[in-house]
Amino acid sequence: MKRCHRDFGTRWSRREVLRSAASGFGAVALAALLGEESDAASTGPLVKAPHYAPKVRNIIFLYMDGGPSQVDTFDPKPLLTKEHGKPFASKIEPTQFNNIGTTMASPWKFNRYGESGIPVSDLFPLVAQSVDDLAVIRSMVAPFSEHTSANYFLHSGLGVQGRPSMGAWVGYGLGSESKNLPGFIVLNGGLIPPGGLENFGSGFLPAAYQGSLFRPSNPPVANIQRREKNVARQNAKLDLMRKLDGGVLERYGQVDALESAIQNHEMAARMQTAVPDLMEFSGESDATKSLYGLDAELPTTRTFAMQCLIARRLVERGVRFIELTCPAVRADRWDQHSKLKEGHDLNARTVDQPIAGLLKDLKARGLFDQTLVVWGGEFGRTPFAQGSNGRDHNPFGFSIWLAGGGIKGGTIYGQTDEFGYKAIENRVEIHDLHATMLHLLGINHEKLTFRFGGRDMRLTDVHGHIIKDILV
Repeated sequence: MKRCHRDFGTRWSRREVLRSAASGFGAVALAALLGEESDAASTGPLVKAPHYAPKVRNIIFLYMDGGPSQVDTFDPKPLLTKEHGKPFASKIEPTQFNNIGTTMASPWKFNRYGESGIPVSDLFPLVAQSVDDLAVIRSMVAPFSEHTSANYFLHSGLGVQGRPSMGAWVGYGLGSESKNLPGFIVLNGGLIPPGGLENFGSGFLPAAYQGSLFRPSNPPVANIQRREKNVARQNAKLDLMRKLDGGVLERYGQVDALESAIQNHEMAARMQTAVPDLMEFSGESDATKSLYGLDAELPTTRTFAMQCLIARRLVERGVRFIELTCPAVRADRWDQHSKLKEGHDLNARTVDQPIAGLLKDLKARGLFDQTLVVWGGEFGRTPFAQGSNGRDHNPFGFSIWLAGGGIKGGTIYGQTDEFGYKAIENRVEIHDLHATMLHLLGINHEKLTFRFGGRDMRLTDVHGHIIKDILV
């Protein structure tokens, strides 16, 4: 197995530790399980050095499943108002459903905010208050107009299942700063995106790097409480499991599935203490809870507010990559093929206050500069109607934004045409986004490789350029 093109120093594999330690896994694993402080327990073989000094230590990916409309959020186009109701006056590319209507103006007004004067629609009045912290990319493009393939590409850099997700690559490249929580956590608001759990998988990387699904509830994961009557009985079972696993590894050598299972068992034992603490909000002030929207009228706002608050707490605990998925509003996700006004209103009400609260809270706690926050979906939407009041999928030019450490706030990068349909200046591909995210973590995307199928595979494949103009 070929690691990244750098020297990590001498490290023992789990198999070597098992072979050299008495009674199976031995004292190192037992110390970790019991929470004792030792070099092996506190750092371990998964902690790795970056290629160069990082700008951030953590990433929060606010995944807007379904594809928010760029011309209704962060890319205003006055021509749509002028041409509203008329046949679309530009070449139309093949769409997902081809139920093509007339040119459609945005139902929302745009206003300029902050010193930068970046326009934001009335869908996001609270996020707009932090616009000087955002770098808005208006020229994103994607190769797929269908949800499943587009989701795979957004998450893994390839439009089919089976490749490692970006969160898994981050864990493989850097390891985790938290010994009691997984390095890649997905906060499931209620909607698993098309493509399923493969969007968060580890692909050909070791299985220990796959995303762990948490719910924004207490408890967030099943079976977090031990079933045994006491710790001694649980430890006896764990000791037997270690001995049995150790015997198998002695006979067959390194087996990813088994070594990952061992690692996951150890992590699960430590999580029994860490997870209840994660979900204990008694130390959070009423003002903080209200800032995020835990007391909001809309139930889905309360759900996403809890996700955002948990995300901040995960950053505090050293989790590398945190992804938030959307709650199930009455209009489903951001996929309004009809009733655009109703659907986008509900989705925006769900996320606007929690995201604005997250950005403000990260800054107030001194965590903003060590965290990269990314907002966006798998593609955008057409500037012409689907039917009479919806918008179809549009991968030819759409908007995302980034904020946090290393990001030049108050920036607009790229441009779409006068209809907001296609990127015409500074096109940004998903591989470029991935390269930039890794760069801010201190990883050279061309050197983060894994030998598989006779190739040195990487998240950005043979593509990817860092978006330098949005960086400080």
